[in-house]
Amino acid sequence: MTFIKGIFSLLIITLVILAVLFVDFAYKTFSLSPQEVKPDAIVVLTGGRGRVEEGIRLYRDNQARWLFLVGVDPAVRKGELFREQAGTRGGEGVILEKVSRNTLENAIYARELVVRHQVHSIKLITSRYHMKRATLIFRSVLPREVAIYPHPVDSKNLKEAWWSHGGSFRLLFSEFYKYCLFRFFFLFGSGELRPASFNL
Repeated sequence: MTFIKGIFSLLIITLVILAVLFVDFAYKTFSLSPQEVKPDAIVVLTGGRGRVEEGIRLYRDNQARWLFLVGVDPAVRKGELFREQAGTRGGEGVILEKVSRNTLENAIYARELVVRHQVHSIKLITSRYHMKRATLIFRSVLPREVAIYPHPVDSKNLKEAWWSHGGSFRLLFSEFYKYCLFRFFFLFGSGELRPASFNL
């Protein structure tokens, strides 16, 4: 009986800790806000509504020299995403990456662009619910000297009152679960994924 009580108490403590960590994750997800900085490059993780449009808007506003659109469908051409407009900045600094298919691959292939173009700071654009996991992965994969500035994009499928909206709760918890898995993974594997430094 004592053993069963001990297991039950441990289970309750574990659930309380997980609940606290999840609420903290949700709070920090909604606390993220864009910073007024001009990085070397804007990196957009394509696939969510509004991400590409926000990246293009910032690029046209001369907020960065480069615009890396990462995870683009191989069938999509550059002119379909970035349409040249008279009197506005052209697409000479826009680069499409068409190989990666998930967030970890996004970071690995974006790293190649970052190193090749000697980028030392990026503004990372993705959906708000995805931002903490994306930032964790990019910080673990990019060279240590590269500054990362999160720039979340809000989406209709994530409500600020997430606790009263089933879809938002499930979305946040799914991201929390994946975030925890990657935190655990990077405790052991990040050194092999990250290059030591730029070859200047």
